[in-house]
Amino acid sequence: MSATPLLELRGIDKSFGPVQVLRDVAFSAHAGEVTALVGDNGAGKSTLVKCISGIYPTDSGEFLFEGRPVSISGPRDAAALGIEVVYQDLALCDNLDIVQNMFLGREKHSGLVLDEPTMEQMAAETLAGLSVRTVKSLRQHVSSLSGGQRQTVAIAKAVLWNSKLVILDEPTAALGVAQTAQVLELVRRLADRGLAVVLISHNMNDVFAVSDRIAALYLGQMVAQVKTTDITHSQVVELITAGRSGHLGLAEAGAGSADTATGSTDTIPGAVR
Repeated sequence: MSATPLLELRGIDKSFGPVQVLRDVAFSAHAGEVTALVGDNGAGKSTLVKCISGIYPTDSGEFLFEGRPVSISGPRDAAALGIEVVYQDLALCDNLDIVQNMFLGREKHSGLVLDEPTMEQMAAETLAGLSVRTVKSLRQHVSSLSGGQRQTVAIAKAVLWNSKLVILDEPTAALGVAQTAQVLELVRRLADRGLAVVLISHNMNDVFAVSDRIAALYLGQMVAQVKTTDITHSQVVELITAGRSGHLGLAEAGAGSADTATGSTDTIPGAVR
């Protein structure tokens, strides 16, 4: 793994009118790792993801991608860098088959007609590369798939386009035990293939099962980003609910600064120890 994060954010601020949703947020994601982004409802997780994906412009702060400063002014800019987001609603069309969904809006053409053989081959290769074996036919309508299979198709769609960073928003929220295990295995395989994966989840069992690092947001501030092995389940819960756990999180004097775990390789600008 490179010491340089694939994605690094510094000092990100975002307000909607008088409401400041993100305050001086620092965040990084490394290639070949799963970074879990956790926080309570309203902590700013969705806003941060939408800033990364170009849906929302930031008020201030720096974006670095592969160590270079970049400007993301819209979703096309993010996609051009290799950033893909799988939202909780999956954005799949039930009346279309798997291939049609994976290429929706990005169809391949041969002259004036769709190049169905090429699209089917690329879809098959992508699913095979992810070791997906639960789909019987690429021409199944999405309406006939289980929740886990739908999530698999949505993730495969995201990695089809030579993605470098994949953000997954609550990928196991509506799944059963077996389907959850299937999706978590797929998440781990994405990182093992060298992608940077950001996993947004409220399920601490899922977070500790697959993540390499955990980043905790509290009321719009990044209060800690540490290696998963350096933190406990109860500490993460405290960071999510109170913004502090022992020597981690917000300084006792106020909410203006944060510290990270001793021994972590991550640093947060403006941190105190």
